[in-house]
Amino acid sequence: MTDTRFPPLANEALDRLVLRVAGGVLLPDDTAYARELHGFNEIARHRPSLIVLATTPDDVRAAVEFAARQGLAVGVQATGHGIAAPAVGGVLVSTRRMSGVSVDPVARTARVAAGARWQQVIAAAGVHGLAPLNGSSPSVGVVGYTLGGGLGPLGRRYGYAADHVTRIELVTADGALRTASATRHPDLFWALRGGKGNFGIVTALEFALMPVRRIYGGGLHFPGELAPEVLHVWREWVRCVPEEMTSSLALLRLPAAPAVPEFLRGRAVVHLRICHAGDPRVGERLVRPLRAIGAALSDSVRERPYTEVAEIHQDPTEPLPYHERNLVLRDLDRAAVEELVALAGPGADCADLMVELRQLGGALSRPAAVPNAVGNRDGAFTLSTLSPPGSPDRVLAGMTARGTGGRYLNFLGGPDTVDAVQDCFDAPTLARLRRVKASYDPRNLFRLGHALPPAN
Repeated sequence: MTDTRFPPLANEALDRLVLRVAGGVLLPDDTAYARELHGFNEIARHRPSLIVLATTPDDVRAAVEFAARQGLAVGVQATGHGIAAPAVGGVLVSTRRMSGVSVDPVARTARVAAGARWQQVIAAAGVHGLAPLNGSSPSVGVVGYTLGGGLGPLGRRYGYAADHVTRIELVTADGALRTASATRHPDLFWALRGGKGNFGIVTALEFALMPVRRIYGGGLHFPGELAPEVLHVWREWVRCVPEEMTSSLALLRLPAAPAVPEFLRGRAVVHLRICHAGDPRVGERLVRPLRAIGAALSDSVRERPYTEVAEIHQDPTEPLPYHERNLVLRDLDRAAVEELVALAGPGADCADLMVELRQLGGALSRPAAVPNAVGNRDGAFTLSTLSPPGSPDRVLAGMTARGTGGRYLNFLGGPDTVDAVQDCFDAPTLARLRRVKASYDPRNLFRLGHALPPAN
């Protein structure tokens, strides 16, 4: 482990940093240090030389300037959902205190600070009959999710969250507070939307909201023994549904823990997730073939306000350790379903907590109005797994031949996914991202997490 003590020559610089940062600075021997590092995914834990508790963009600037002068790497954490390689040494900027959210109902836009979570935006937008392009879990941070693309329940109707960003404020490696948009630093604007945290620390985002007040959505849970039939029916069903319908399917093996609903504990279950952003009567008709599969353990699919979007996926709300891995599939034919059933269906030797398929296509397959770096638009599905610590990657290894060779950046979590970032972009996009990196971060200051090296 890297020594986290400061060398003597850094003490004066550290004192100046402490004076500059309004939110405070924590060192490894401070009592609040370990508590501040706590994040949602406990598969890894950062161990930085110091933590800057950012409350303003000026605090972020102070942290970046200090790190640059001392030759230290810089990382950022808001909620800790997307942790990759733990930061050992260096400067970690904690942005969770920068949590402001404002909505302009006339312009249909939202502005959020660095540490805001989706639940805040969902609630603020819902008052005006609007919806953000959030993910399946409202507790996820807005910024990290959006910079990684942003694949959510409205995706097939409206595209990726990154496609609708209009303005980004960030601190770059030189300590400058910049604004990136379609007309200001357009190369940086392109790279940030899809290239994650490789180009600076975002202090604020502005993005469009969608005119969605209500949806027809929820979940259908079936016994695990019905997995083959559910998979085959869903596979055929998604070929015919309109873009207003976004759905996914998860094979669950959840522990018998108090936080898990009783009917899901310690058993194999198939979970179909439905979000229809259109006429609820059409949504109800579309879902009938799924309901006809058999007796469901639970059926929560109904017309509801978008503010209840968390009920679709019912993601965990308590922290836990897990590997998150994925690949993008070219298609899902009958043979592919049979292979997946053999790997993860009833009777399979599968330790994964969840094996999930999400249908892509629709608006997710089309380029953004203002081009960005989000990749894999030619994929048909994402196949992802959540696995307990130490679990082998058997399901994805067995399905690799079915993949495009690409991966989705936001579905990568844990130290063993660090190098997989290279698979999230095609060769021209990756080369361009590295050129932008070389322009704005030539010394590779932002190299913690799913990092891309600057071009030589």
